[in-house]
Amino acid sequence: MALRINHNIAAVNAHRNLQANDTAMSKTLEKLSSGLKINRAADGPAALVISEQMRGQIAGITQAIDNSETAISMVQTTESNLNEVSNLLTSVRQLAIHASNEGANNEEMLDADQREIDNALDTINRISKQAQFGSKKLLDGSNGAAGSTTGTGLEFVNAGLKTQDSSKSGFEVSILQNASKTNAQGTQALSPEAIAGGETLMVIENGKTAMYTTKADDTADIAIKNLASEVARNGLDVNVALDDGGKVNITHNKFGSDHSFQVSSTTAGVLSDEAGEIKVSNKGTDVKGTINGESAIGKGQVLTGITGAKNVDGLSVRFTGQAGQDGEIPEGGASIGRAYVSQNSLKFQVGGNAGQTAGLSIGSTHTTELSKNVENGSGYGSLQDVDVTSFQGAQDTLKLVDDAITNIAQFRGDIGAFQKNTLESNLSNLRVANENLISSESVIRDVDMASEMATFTRNQILSQSSTAMLAQANQTPNQVLRLLQ
Repeated sequence: MALRINHNIAAVNAHRNLQANDTAMSKTLEKLSSGLKINRAADGPAALVISEQMRGQIAGITQAIDNSETAISMVQTTESNLNEVSNLLTSVRQLAIHASNEGANNEEMLDADQREIDNALDTINRISKQAQFGSKKLLDGSNGAAGSTTGTGLEFVNAGLKTQDSSKSGFEVSILQNASKTNAQGTQALSPEAIAGGETLMVIENGKTAMYTTKADDTADIAIKNLASEVARNGLDVNVALDDGGKVNITHNKFGSDHSFQVSSTTAGVLSDEAGEIKVSNKGTDVKGTINGESAIGKGQVLTGITGAKNVDGLSVRFTGQAGQDGEIPEGGASIGRAYVSQNSLKFQVGGNAGQTAGLSIGSTHTTELSKNVENGSGYGSLQDVDVTSFQGAQDTLKLVDDAITNIAQFRGDIGAFQKNTLESNLSNLRVANENLISSESVIRDVDMASEMATFTRNQILSQSSTAMLAQANQTPNQVLRLLQ
């Protein structure tokens, strides 16, 4: 073989292998010390991209879990305040029942009932103003959709989470059909002859029956008043009257096509078409129209934007007037006013990505906002106005309190459903998703310590071996000196 001293190829080769083994051992040491398979982009460019995206998702979901837990705490705080409002309303109802016991009560007792009711209502108002989560007010109406209207007979009812804000320009309300009440009109006047013969008038509504048989000394007015008394006593929701021609006219107290009743009379035409037969009342009509030019569904006097409407989804308004000239509405509809909505409903980020939100509208529990638009003989506009110092006032107070209790119960039900079906269910799903993402990211980025330790041992042995071989290769040129001996 040839002997050379200028270039030691064996030493160069051993040195190259020593460098490669040393680099491999350094990388292995880095992985073992960090616990990561990928420490820099060069370790796995594609894997790094996927891993970083997963890390972003994990961070987002982790924060969404915290958000959901905070939202649950806020909802529970709201519900506990509503529970106390409900308890106070129950106390007010009990006092109204006591005040209705007119035969045994005196003025002092009624005054005491009223003072206690006033105190309970003041407490409800205080809860409405002071209930908060941190510094955020809960029941003062600042976290819901508030609204107002312009136009005669147009009233704001409520708005949903998807209703858009229109506080500047408002939404135009146009009526295509007026609402009307179900009614039954006699075709023959209630004559003295029919009254003297013992005319039996009967009304059936919602499973309840009111019936009156005239007496010989009755007049038409007295007969109708007696029938009206029977209607009230049996709890029928209709109004009985005589028109200018002496014909019996019975009208349901509520608007819309959902309400009906039946009538009968022993004389043909007084109420029923045939003597003694049951006649079904004429159907009332629901209001029809549009809100902001978008489709709306009418029920009674209430017009509600359809689900999926661009701007007015969930917006409800009530029209108590009559649109058009003498009830005649133009073909394109009659504009009767505008509805203005200020959307302040709460939004919760409950997912790790944009758009993964949930909403909740929390209205006001102030007594001026409870039991509005409840028909009553005392003219109470809201729960704030109730007065039980008279029998009629106590009876009407019961109507308003029952409506308020129902509204608060429905409100609590909505909040409970939001907590259970939205927040808690979503929280459980987020925790599972977070666990799975962490596991997936770990597979991509975390090092297998056992496997890497075996690799480290191999590289360490190879490094030591190549070092030894480099030393041996460096001794090869010394063989040339033997030729000089």
